[in-house]
Amino acid sequence: MQYGIVFVNTGRFSKPDRAVLLAQHAEENGFDSLWAADHVVIPATYGSPYPYSSDGQMPWPNRVRLPDPLVWLAYVAARTTTVKLATGILILPQRNPVVLAKQAATLDVLSGGRLMLGVGTGWLEEESEAVGIPFAERGARLEEHIEVMRTLWRNEQASFHGRFTNFDDVILSPRPVNVEGIPIVIGGHSMRAARRAGTIGDGFYPAKITLEELTPLLATMRRAAEEAGRDPDAIEVSAGGVLDPDGVRQFRDGGVTRLLVPAIAQNDDGLKATLESFANQVIAKVD
Repeated sequence: MQYGIVFVNTGRFSKPDRAVLLAQHAEENGFDSLWAADHVVIPATYGSPYPYSSDGQMPWPNRVRLPDPLVWLAYVAARTTTVKLATGILILPQRNPVVLAKQAATLDVLSGGRLMLGVGTGWLEEESEAVGIPFAERGARLEEHIEVMRTLWRNEQASFHGRFTNFDDVILSPRPVNVEGIPIVIGGHSMRAARRAGTIGDGFYPAKITLEELTPLLATMRRAAEEAGRDPDAIEVSAGGVLDPDGVRQFRDGGVTRLLVPAIAQNDDGLKATLESFANQVIAKVD
């Protein structure tokens, strides 16, 4: 079992000194990855239901400090050496895939191949409208954008002709450290997201918090992988929701390969103590 920290670029950890402190403490205490969240903008009011709460509202204020995830990860990459740098998740349909392929490859090279690109369709229609992307196209855009980026990463000279992106004989440089490109993790809570993870993902980030919720999603992911001729065991599964050794073991036995825990602390000393306690009371006991 591996362990990652989510929401690392939110609130107090958006500040430069605390960002570095969190990243370094995570690396020192056996966490393998940092997962930065994404919203380009958050509308002052919105009608789109947040899918992970009972009241349909985000659990944090819409004015929460939330730096761009790739920029935040690049900043802490320079002050760490081994911890993986992940977006969890980047709202891919809102990005130009050619520009994003360049940004991601650059960060991957500068960090020594540590980037994982977690992507999803997004749930906030008002944000999508503000960015200028039709909300109804988000699924189609996500799938094509992944194909675009992989085409640019894997080919010395690339061409692509799709519904949203077209180019001929272009060169992207630098390309990622791994010749196969940057690992792409599919995020989402739906069966459609599970099928995408199985067919085109290197990983799956199902945003569910109980094993009962996770089980049908993972079964769908595995079935889709097998139907696509892929090895479902090669697809990493990152999920959160438990913080005790027994719960972690149950997640592991249920198919989760990385447990994600939230970055929560009231002060700097509390952050260090919290991460050390989790390392001693959970990571050491489970592994």
